[in-house]
Amino acid sequence: MNARVTPELIIFDSDGVLVDSEVIALTVFARIAAEEGVAISVEDAVRCFRGVKMADCVREIERRLGRGVRESFIADVRQATALAFDAELRPVDGIHAALAEINIPVCVASNGPMSKLTQALGLTKLLGHFEGRIFSAYEVGSWKPDPGLFLHAARTMGAQPPACVVVEDSMSGARGAKAAGMKVLGFAGGHPEAEQELAAICDGVFHRMSDLPALLASPAVRA
Repeated sequence: MNARVTPELIIFDSDGVLVDSEVIALTVFARIAAEEGVAISVEDAVRCFRGVKMADCVREIERRLGRGVRESFIADVRQATALAFDAELRPVDGIHAALAEINIPVCVASNGPMSKLTQALGLTKLLGHFEGRIFSAYEVGSWKPDPGLFLHAARTMGAQPPACVVVEDSMSGARGAKAAGMKVLGFAGGHPEAEQELAAICDGVFHRMSDLPALLASPAVRA
């Protein structure tokens, strides 16, 4: 882009960006997968499934099993995850303060179902920042890395894609945002090992949410 573009909308992923949920959720997933017959460590689950839609996670478990999973597999994962969230979920450190400094409109775009999103944001007292501006891939029918979810969010919020900044912690989300023609800031605070691959595609990478407001005013985002 030749002209400077002031961001009109900040689109946040939820898991790992707003709420510290990924290790909790993937620990549950690994346990349910083990019950089904696939031994997978939490580290392996994080590496393979972070930012990946549930159907693709299940497909990989079935590939390793050599057969289909039980009919209740996804429902069991969802129920156990909801219980784990009730007991353990916390907001990403610094996100409340960062949101208080951001004067640009914000929304959430996530591969997760709406019930999971509202539960997670409610438990962490973030729902008030995003209520009515939460976009789920299950409602749109488009999952990251497809750009459709991001484009739907921008269209609904009345923002042009080049004026949107997406905050993501996964390569799946970053690729989807780039395919939508948006700027992307990669959050590597929860997964510092992902910094190098995020840096290869994102317009900036950061490790602390307290740095986000300044990054949104940086030349990398406004260029």
